[in-house]
Amino acid sequence: MKLIIGLGNPGAKYARNRHNIGYMAVDRIAAAHGFSPWRARFRGRIAEGRLGGEKVVLLKPETFMNLSGQSVSDAAQFYDLPPEELVVFHDELDLAPGKARVKQGGGHAGHNGLRSIHAHIGDSYGRVRLGIGHPGHKDEVARYVLGDFAKADAGWLEDLLCGIADGAPLLAAGDGAGFLNAIALRTVPQRVSGGAAERKEAGATAPGDAPPADSRTPLQRLTDRFR
Repeated sequence: MKLIIGLGNPGAKYARNRHNIGYMAVDRIAAAHGFSPWRARFRGRIAEGRLGGEKVVLLKPETFMNLSGQSVSDAAQFYDLPPEELVVFHDELDLAPGKARVKQGGGHAGHNGLRSIHAHIGDSYGRVRLGIGHPGHKDEVARYVLGDFAKADAGWLEDLLCGIADGAPLLAAGDGAGFLNAIALRTVPQRVSGGAAERKEAGATAPGDAPPADSRTPLQRLTDRFR
């Protein structure tokens, strides 16, 4: 069994904040994979379901970000899960918008939600870092993370959330690389190889292409037949 947590702040005023991208991630997983309706539990809200062959509980702490560890600890203790069976989705200033990284254990890098979780269950839990970019100056961080995503962010944000939903069964199975690949298939423009110009330069053809004109003389064609 896995406990997958999305970090954020409760309430409509925070719903589109950059700081709430963890909530957005688990909301999308629940909707895409037919989880139960969200219900109040563990000082937060939970939804239950399966990802692949794994039973999963999704959790959105509602203690506000700085006290997230209280809710996470309550749920982990109830289900008797060690930190290694927990995965936390959170916003990451040090990653470009739309990028994602999977990490097991390690520091909290000043993130208040992670800091609280560290204080309650230690640092060996897994986390998925979701890039939101950096405002450029540390004095702007609080305003930035508590600000809403801009309209210009809608495209990459939607692609990222779709990729998270696509790859969620792989994440639950412990396949972090497969999960990140599922995200990349949504977020990284796929390079189209073998285009007409490339085929022409290489002398190759594709189905439907007209065969190249034969510029050999009749004598050359006859000679080539017997080579």
